Amino acid sequence: MLINATQPEELRVALVDGQSLYDFDIEQIGQERKRSNIYKGRVSRIEKSLGAAFVEFGSERHGFLPIKELAPQFLKNQSPKSTIDESLTQGQEIIVQVEKEERGTKGAVLSTFISLPGHYLVLMPNSPDSGGISRSIEGDARQKMKTKLNSLEVPRDMGLILRTAGEGISLEDLNWDLKYLLSLWEAIQEAYQLRKAPYLIFRENDLISRSLRDFLKDDITEVLIDTDEAYEKACDFSSTLMPDFEDRIKKYEESIPLFTRYQIESQIETAYQREVSLPNGGSVVIDQTEALVSIDINSAKATGGSDIEETALKTNLEAAKEIAKQLRVRDMGGLIVIDFIDMLALKNKRKVEDVLWTALSIDRAKVQVGRISRFGLLEMSRQRLRPSLEERWTQDIGSLSTAVLRLIEEEASKKKSGEVRAVVSSDMSVFLLNERRARINEIEEKTGVRIIVVSDPTRSDNRYEVSRIKGDQKKSKEPTSYEIQEEIEHTKNPKSKPQDKKIEKAVVNLSPSKKPKKKKEGFFSKLLSSLSTGSEDSKGTRKSKPERTTRTKINKPKQFKKNKNVRGIKPTSKNTKTINKKNPNKEKVNKNNNKKKSVRAPDQRKERNLEREGLKSDQKKKVIQSNKASFKKKEMQPKKNTKPNEEKKKEPDKQPTKSAKEWGQATNDPRKKTT
Repeated sequence: MLINATQPEELRVALVDGQSLYDFDIEQIGQERKRSNIYKGRVSRIEKSLGAAFVEFGSERHGFLPIKELAPQFLKNQSPKSTIDESLTQGQEIIVQVEKEERGTKGAVLSTFISLPGHYLVLMPNSPDSGGISRSIEGDARQKMKTKLNSLEVPRDMGLILRTAGEGISLEDLNWDLKYLLSLWEAIQEAYQLRKAPYLIFRENDLISRSLRDFLKDDITEVLIDTDEAYEKACDFSSTLMPDFEDRIKKYEESIPLFTRYQIESQIETAYQREVSLPNGGSVVIDQTEALVSIDINSAKATGGSDIEETALKTNLEAAKEIAKQLRVRDMGGLIVIDFIDMLALKNKRKVEDVLWTALSIDRAKVQVGRISRFGLLEMSRQRLRPSLEERWTQDIGSLSTAVLRLIEEEASKKKSGEVRAVVSSDMSVFLLNERRARINEIEEKTGVRIIVVSDPTRSDNRYEVSRIKGDQKKSKEPTSYEIQEEIEHTKNPKSKPQDKKIEKAVVNLSPSKKPKKKKEGFFSKLLSSLSTGSEDSKGTRKSKPERTTRTKINKPKQFKKNKNVRGIKPTSKNTKTINKKNPNKEKVNKNNNKKKSVRAPDQRKERNLEREGLKSDQKKKVIQSNKASFKKKEMQPKKNTKPNEEKKKEPDKQPTKSAKEWGQATNDPRKKTT
């Protein structure tokens, strides 16, 4: 474990395995950490539609308290089905603990389930049902620690959790840790009665104490600290809570910066970058959004495999290990979507999933990993332990100047260094030469190297350059700072005028020939076409009349249904017999219909003959009226009874005759008009 506190503006802690960065945490001075702090708050608003309440606890934004985070003592009749408005009232004072930090425009998430972490145990004072043993403790050791945990005297209304650091610890050490946590809870309850809300009751330990409490175990061989103040604080904490590990805390005395000595400064810089390079030439692109974290893997310059499938597999395997590392270092939580390079073989997909799962198994946060879909996407979720590195690190002049000073110190501490030049923006140079002048003087006295800060108005604040000049390369006469600035301006590439790029001409440049226009029709052509179409229409109307007569002369009795006759067709004797047998009541109607159809045909022929002879319309009407009168006389004459049985069948004659459409009568049939 490496603790770097040389910069008074920030404190950094890194866990290193050999020369590989395992975990990283940073805390900037002036940034208040609220997670795990305990406050006395006041309910400001209750939202029944959200099932939550907003609590004023001392921050600018009010905290969000959902009903699931209410302890049983706040619920009405301690019933889990009670609503938020039944459990809390506006203006009520309650004790809360910050579960999640503020993110963007969202306020902190609060909880009434208080948890007090110790070195070996975690005390849950108002949740008796919660308790257990860390998941990392397995096998026989888990059963042994369970018996020890049950032998502890824990109050009935409290719960207890055994941490991973408690594996193999004696019962006496567990009792000592439990007594400390119980005394801490009593002090918190006494402070709760002091004054009105809102105010802070208990603050979580600082970064050094938290790191020693959470990470200092048997697998940590040594803890190196580069400042006296941080070293004394770590020794005090370890002597009080962890006397067995006090001998592992050491003071770093070398002139080379601590992180530079273990070659992890460059690895930390990658945590602030969007793109991370892989050893085989590929790259991983990480984008953090409001909803999720998207990670894309690019093959880039990776050409190590024998074919495209093997290249994709090797790149994905390296990316899986790097992604697990970057998630720990950047402390990214929530929903994460990884877009792997497409692989065809199912076994290759399973290999990548197994490598990713083993790389994530050493993570302290809870992780859930899915499968690679047919689109090459893998979904996973990671517990958000603290705000991500991107959210904590603000790119203002103060934090950027700290990064510049760190690079200046690193370059100045190298051997044979004669001069260090820092080319920064105008605002950054003013800040370094005034607010951070003491720090620059301290580096010059410590290393004996001249430091020059050069202002470049064309640069932005986040673009800076630190270069080193060896002692043998220095000139006999040291140049002034303004001469160095002129020298830098001349070495810059002059702004080249935009040149018109020559577009390469294609070898084949064939365009189609001009299409001729359509000639418009003249007056005479339009007149001839209209006359020709009119003559064709008149011919078509004349030929249409004989078609009607031919249609009536067709005799196909098999094609018609029973009891229905088509106009101009007389049923045969066989057909009439079958009809009369089935429907004897309709025999009279069928005979009358046959007579009507037989009379209709000569009337139509007479009309056609009159049209051919060219008679006028008045003469046609007179002939038609005479035909109607003769036809009515025939109908008025009494019919002779040929058979005696016909007298009994007079009842069907009383039925009304059917319409012309049903019996196939023409529209010009004279029988249609009744007197």
